[in-house]
Amino acid sequence: MSRTLSRTRAGARPRSRYAPDSGLTTRMVGTMFLIGLLYVVLVGVLLAVLRGAWPIILILVGGMFIAQFWFSDRIAAFSMGAREVTPEEAPELHGAVDRICALADMPKPRVAIARSDVPNAFATGRSEKTALVCATTGLLRRLDAPELEGVLAHEMSHVAHRDVAVMTIASFLGVLAGVITRVALWGGLSRNSRSNDPVGIAIMLIPLVSAVVYALSFLLTRLLSRYRELSADRTAALLTGRPSALASALTKVTGQMARIPTEDLRKAEPYNAFYFVPAFSSKESLSRLLSSHPTLEQRLDQLARISADLARP
Repeated sequence: MSRTLSRTRAGARPRSRYAPDSGLTTRMVGTMFLIGLLYVVLVGVLLAVLRGAWPIILILVGGMFIAQFWFSDRIAAFSMGAREVTPEEAPELHGAVDRICALADMPKPRVAIARSDVPNAFATGRSEKTALVCATTGLLRRLDAPELEGVLAHEMSHVAHRDVAVMTIASFLGVLAGVITRVALWGGLSRNSRSNDPVGIAIMLIPLVSAVVYALSFLLTRLLSRYRELSADRTAALLTGRPSALASALTKVTGQMARIPTEDLRKAEPYNAFYFVPAFSSKESLSRLLSSHPTLEQRLDQLARISADLARP
């Protein structure tokens, strides 16, 4: 009896047909290791400075971590206005997702639509079982069937490679560091402001340490996020065999962003790390310099190379 048959009988799912990306896996492992190291440093500083309050610190940090891991995907989906739809409500969208699932040999995620004129799509979820893929009404109105399938294949690549879960966990440390900084500034500094007080000096270091941890966490997640977007483009193009359709969708969506009202773009900007294409409220936005996505030129160049490779006999 073959190993494959043994695994199937044991109930294990075969791996999806999305092309594996060893570079993405290495970066995810490296990011999680460094994030974990920063996490230990931050908690260690808190325990060293606030020795009498260590039970509260552990409960608070542990509770926030559990809440962030278990509920962040639902919070993100709710914040971006995702509403789950049935095949009867959105037959074309469900049909496109069904075709991608058949190509990739993976379970069908929940399907949702967000009522927004900003043309975009995103995926959330800790695993294939909890995954949700969402497209905005603006995207559905502007893309044809092959372009939409390319975008959905890109988003479902994030689910297949589990980088959505890694980004969710990695982003937690930045949130935690920000909360600790605000708490320390609000409570500790006002009571321990004397420079000759050792406790006061120690507590004054908490915002500084937290700020450094936040900055490092931000850079790590941005570096991972840019690579994972290129990886999703590449694996989606290889899965569908139509890199030109994905390139067309990228060009069309990016070009349409300039026609979206600034107010709508500002509402979307905080969730750029989740989106297929980032939304910016101005061309000079600082967010462009610290973007979670590679440039359009980088993405199109990669797709052009894939198209040329696929065209070779």
